[in-house]
Amino acid sequence: MLVGAMVGIASSLLGTFLVLRGNSMLSDAISHSIVLGIVVVWMLTHHQSGPVQLVGAALTGLLTVFLTELLASSRRMKQDAAIGLVFPALFSIGVLLLNVYAHDVHIDTHTVLLGEIGFVWLDTVSVLGYHVPQALVSMSIMLTLNLLFIALFFKELKLSTFDPALAKALGFAPGVMFYALLMLTSSTAVAAFDAVGAVLFIAFAIVPPAAAYLLTDRLWLMLVLGAVISVAASISGYFIAVHWDVSIGGTMAMMTGAFLLLAFIAGPRYGVVSQRLRRQRARGLADVSESALY
Repeated sequence: MLVGAMVGIASSLLGTFLVLRGNSMLSDAISHSIVLGIVVVWMLTHHQSGPVQLVGAALTGLLTVFLTELLASSRRMKQDAAIGLVFPALFSIGVLLLNVYAHDVHIDTHTVLLGEIGFVWLDTVSVLGYHVPQALVSMSIMLTLNLLFIALFFKELKLSTFDPALAKALGFAPGVMFYALLMLTSSTAVAAFDAVGAVLFIAFAIVPPAAAYLLTDRLWLMLVLGAVISVAASISGYFIAVHWDVSIGGTMAMMTGAFLLLAFIAGPRYGVVSQRLRRQRARGLADVSESALY
């Protein structure tokens, strides 16, 4: 539950800005294309984990975004089509290299995509004399980095997200902020894939921020609500998975969708119920005003 919650918080913090920018599917593209970075780094260094893998995956994520922006800037295709062209190509190259050159190495595409959060306690490291899951250590580092990045550059991120032209005029370098955000997204995806897989990372990066977007118009509150929804999905998903004897990661992802559905139906401002009540109230006031005229 703790690993899932930390992955959820770290992912939703960055995903909030991707959702607001309309670039949420870049998290999907990055989480798949990092397979190429992982394999290439292994071919060059024979390291399956560690800082060098984070750097390689982050660079592959940036390559994904660069190629996507390059194709979209040609104006011959829209950005969603460019994403759909670039990340399957990079992912397939990574899978081919994996099968040709690293078929006897413990790097599995199924693990990268789906992970198995129920086994995180088997891979531990010693911290101050205690055996701690390695996933917990790596996600603690990424969560700290993401929090520091957002805290230090909150004003720049906010302005470059809502008004890139003004941010550029004020010298805030929105392009640099965007690529720094995506580099952290790539690093978070790599830190998370060994424990929870790319699919759960995508769910946490997109769904909790989308649900929070239905609940508030304030950016700081959206960040907080996204984190709270991620923690709630991790805890409830774990207990439901244990009760039903099903995939823990899959149930956590399902619960993010359940919270999104709840926000869509019962949100205080943008929920279906509240909007219908406001329309009925407005219609009633209009009827009263019309009868008063007569």
